[in-house]
Amino acid sequence: MPSIIGGEFLRQESLAMEPWVDAELYQPYEAETILLPENSSCLAAKTYLRMCNLPFEVKFAPNAEFMSSGGRTTKLPFFRVGAFFTSEFEPIVNLVENKGISLTENLTEDEKSDARAFLALTENIFTYAELFVSYMDEDVFENVTKPRTASAYNYLLGIIQNWRKKRHALKQLEVMQWNDFTMEEVIDKVSTLCSNLDAKLGDKPFMYGNNPIELDAAVFGHLFTILTTPLPNEQLAETIRQYPGLVKFCQRVEAKYFKSK
Repeated sequence: MPSIIGGEFLRQESLAMEPWVDAELYQPYEAETILLPENSSCLAAKTYLRMCNLPFEVKFAPNAEFMSSGGRTTKLPFFRVGAFFTSEFEPIVNLVENKGISLTENLTEDEKSDARAFLALTENIFTYAELFVSYMDEDVFENVTKPRTASAYNYLLGIIQNWRKKRHALKQLEVMQWNDFTMEEVIDKVSTLCSNLDAKLGDKPFMYGNNPIELDAAVFGHLFTILTTPLPNEQLAETIRQYPGLVKFCQRVEAKYFKSK
């Protein structure tokens, strides 16, 4: 019987040999159903794939989060290329790197370690801040999260889906001990991260120089989504706007990878 390690090696070897064909990224409809943290993750993945100059097609589906085998809930976006599929930003990065494509190959080992730490902070703090404002702020939940979640379902299924997603979000916040935070404490964490990212960026086009890496895609995905999503509570966006360098960074990335698409 092959070992798990051996099986994983064979899977990676098979993935590396598989041609990049029929790549599709599935996400909910942006105008009707997608939520703040989902939109951030989907945008980060699309940005990363474009930074890698890899062709793919975006598919909009109200059931995107149920597209894994067996219909289990999947974190978004859901991504398929050839016979392989995965979901969420970092696993998509891993899939691409298993095909021998890396945006960090020119970084030193210290820079790679530093970038991984920043990526973890970016994904954790922004994601939980987005979950917090989506589910813990009553105005945002009632006027944005709740109607968007229910929009793809009939009345009864909409109620069930809202209950399911809110329970899952609150559990995530509880595990990370964000459930007892005040909005001020959330903003303080976001502001500290923005300050560190702004200092890392400095006057450079991207976080580590003239060329982008996956950290740039993740930062853009979160910042741009927060800045451009109308919410009853605009405190996250207002915090980001206090860092003009990060706002200009978003404008540069949008112009380079999306305006001509």
